[in-house]
Amino acid sequence: MLKHKAYKFRIYPTNEQEILIAKTIGCSRFVFNYFLAKWDETYKETGKGLSYGSCSKEIPLLKQEFEWLKEVDSHSLQSSVKHLVDAYDRFFKKQNDRPRFKSKRNPVQSYKTNIQGKSQLPEVSIVGNKLKLPKLKWVRFANSRQVEGRILNATIRRTASGKYFVSLLVEGEISELPKTGSSVGVDVGLKNFAVLSNGTVYQNDRYFHTLEKKLAREQRKLSRRQRIALNKKVRLSEAKNYQKQKRKVARIHEKIANRRTDFLHKVSTEIVKNHDVIGIETLQVKDMRKDRKLSKSISEVSWAAFFRMLEYKADWYGKTVVKVGKTFASSQLCSSCGHRHQDVKHLALREWTCPNCGVHHDRDVNAGQNLKQEAERLLASSTVGTTGLA
Repeated sequence: MLKHKAYKFRIYPTNEQEILIAKTIGCSRFVFNYFLAKWDETYKETGKGLSYGSCSKEIPLLKQEFEWLKEVDSHSLQSSVKHLVDAYDRFFKKQNDRPRFKSKRNPVQSYKTNIQGKSQLPEVSIVGNKLKLPKLKWVRFANSRQVEGRILNATIRRTASGKYFVSLLVEGEISELPKTGSSVGVDVGLKNFAVLSNGTVYQNDRYFHTLEKKLAREQRKLSRRQRIALNKKVRLSEAKNYQKQKRKVARIHEKIANRRTDFLHKVSTEIVKNHDVIGIETLQVKDMRKDRKLSKSISEVSWAAFFRMLEYKADWYGKTVVKVGKTFASSQLCSSCGHRHQDVKHLALREWTCPNCGVHHDRDVNAGQNLKQEAERLLASSTVGTTGLA
């Protein structure tokens, strides 16, 4: 069965290519904002929005009015319209907020393009350490791994630190991992990142915390340089010291994000590789972050990203992820007899003995065992949506 998989590489464009990337990002943003404004105006007048077809047909007219739109890749402009339509579809399904205008001040800027036709092979677009992209032609990139499958599209990003990356979406066959006959429950937390029902513990390395003091120091420098530039009435975009310090702060944030992402990928791959059925919690992270004492720690652990990785990797490799309902009291239930112990609501209670059957529990391991049992029960009764079913 064909699956979609993304490959991310760093690219090293020339000065001319950097200028063209900047132009393409700007044009894509302009098209998105133009049709967003028109969509809102049409909705106010008629009570109905626009469609992808009507917007797409208007792009040639826009090119006649704004000649500079002809300089960039046409696929990137079409992709901007698709992103707007998708954003509105998710908004009407109450999956996200109303689409907002894109700003050139966002730390990460990007555009999406079709890299080749359906009949072409990956080798046509990749030769050695060079990648062929529309309008940009051949771009040098860090070819760190083999791209397997048919390339569908490419997303070019410019980060706040000034680096450029390309993400290639590929369609191809992904071999399923051998079955292990093992089921596991995954209980996530703040003290330990994750504890499995079999007792395996993944420590929370707190990557943000390790660099927080350095980051605060560099951000203070950034604020001082901003104040100096404004006092001299120099535009921030032209203040060299400010821009240099801004990139330095961005590199620290990037280092934190890269460490965390690497950790999440390693843990999620290991769990999917070793277990066939994986039971996970349904967490209301948005509501949990309202606790001011824990909001920073909750944001740092990236539970949502971790669960998303488990789901798509399970889908790739023929494994099953079962989401247990958010009302399931995994920590309070005794995994041996099912007795519910209300005192376990307090987070300070790390170990407890069941008053009904007398079994002594570690709080996190017991929660993982309950998640495992509930996932097996739900899977057997087929009363919940699952990921990765054969």
